[in-house]
Order: sequence, then structure tokens, then C-alpha cells
Amino acid sequence: MDVREAILSGMKEIILPELNIIKEKQIRLEERINSVDQRLADINAHLVDQSRRIDETNKRIDSVRDEFVGIISETNRRIDETNNRIDSVRSELVGRLDSTNERLDRLYEVIVRRDEHRELENRVTYCERKLAELESKLAA
Repeated sequence: MDVREAILSGMKEIILPELNIIKEKQIRLEERINSVDQRLADINAHLVDQSRRIDETNKRIDSVRDEFVGIISETNRRIDETNNRIDSVRSELVGRLDSTNERLDRLYEVIVRRDEHRELENRVTYCERKLAELESKLAA
């Protein structure tokens, strides 16, 4: 068994140092994996926090958008009301202008008739005077 022990002893001398090196490397790899795992967990926690904050921001943006939609709807309603009021005032003013124009047309007709009446009156007066002159010449 000497040979067996010698072979075992030789193998131990060759393999054991290599196994120790492999174990040390494995320990270092496990430490690095644990470190990377911890960093990934930290990054994941950070991403979850960022996602939560983004969700909150999106809710705030939606709230502001809804508020603006309400304001815009109210503004549009008011604009429509104002336009309706302007249309009714315009219609009323057009009616008044038409009425005023009719009254002016009647006034113009009355003024023209008065002028024509005065002119006819002057002509009748002139004719009466001429007739009176003619009658007085004939009577003389």
C-alpha cells in the first residue's frame, strides 16, 4: 500500500493546492455575485421608486388636464352664450335700424310733399294775383 499512499500523497500535493485556489476563486466569485445581486436589488428598488413617482406625476398631469378640459368647456360655453347675446343684440339693432330707415323715408316723403305744396301754393297765389290783375284790367 505504499504505492497507493505514495500516489495518494502525490495527488494530494498536486490537486489540493489547485482545489484551494479553485475554492478561493469560488469564494471571490460568490462575493462578487452577492455584490452584483445587492446592486441589482438597489437599482430595482430605485426603479420601483421612480416608477411610483412617475405614476404620481402622471396622476397629477391627468388631474391638471381634466381641470383644463373643464376650464376650456366652461370658456367655450361662455363664448357661445356671448355669441348668442351678440347675435340677439345685432338682430335687435338691425330691426331698429330698419324701423328708423322707414321713419326717415316717411319723413322725407312728408318734407318733399310740403315743398311741393308750398310750390303749388306759391303758383296758385301767383295765378290768383294774375287773375285779379286781369279782372281789374277788364273791369276798368
